[in-house]
Amino acid sequence: MEWGPADAVVWRNRALMLFDRVAVPVAVCDVYGKVVLANPAMAAECGTSPGQLRGRDVLELFRPEEAGQVERIAQALRLRHRSRYQVSVSWSAPGGTERYGELTADPVSDSTNETPALLVMLRVLGQSEPEPAAEPASVTPVEGAVLALLARGATTGRAARELGLSRDGVAYHLRRLSARWHAANRTELVARAYALGVLAPGVWPPRVRGAEAE
Repeated sequence: MEWGPADAVVWRNRALMLFDRVAVPVAVCDVYGKVVLANPAMAAECGTSPGQLRGRDVLELFRPEEAGQVERIAQALRLRHRSRYQVSVSWSAPGGTERYGELTADPVSDSTNETPALLVMLRVLGQSEPEPAAEPASVTPVEGAVLALLARGATTGRAARELGLSRDGVAYHLRRLSARWHAANRTELVARAYALGVLAPGVWPPRVRGAEAE
């Protein structure tokens, strides 16, 4: 039975349909790792569509755990070796979840003299649990007010006047905060207040977090 051009087109379309329906993330890349074709399962791991993956570097989408591993594979491909290659990778899935797994690359071509393309399959092995968001450090209302004034550049005397405290009272709160957060000076104390979530970022004049909505 002879095959004609029309038969080739039919089987090519069937192959592409099967490629799209495979549940395993699969892509075809050139020898340099640029994506030529990707199925929906592979695109879903990157939070995009198959068309948007075309031309992307597969090793930018999936970060190798060992750089030397990639260089050894590249050298083997330059020598036209046709082994199956595996790379341990991690990547950011949709929603910010960090996943890890294994990329398997099989060189494929019509003849041994051709520069091969790479049939790349992704095996998902697991994901890292996101760290819980840190709760802002706890301060008393007076301590928060002292820190906010300090962040505005207020002196001890001005803070005392605005809060109805004595200078010694303000100094007392500053000493307690500095000892609690191991701050060497007032500049460091204000920086720690922002880092620990006590003072709201991007707000002027400085305010205790939550007070900007009041």
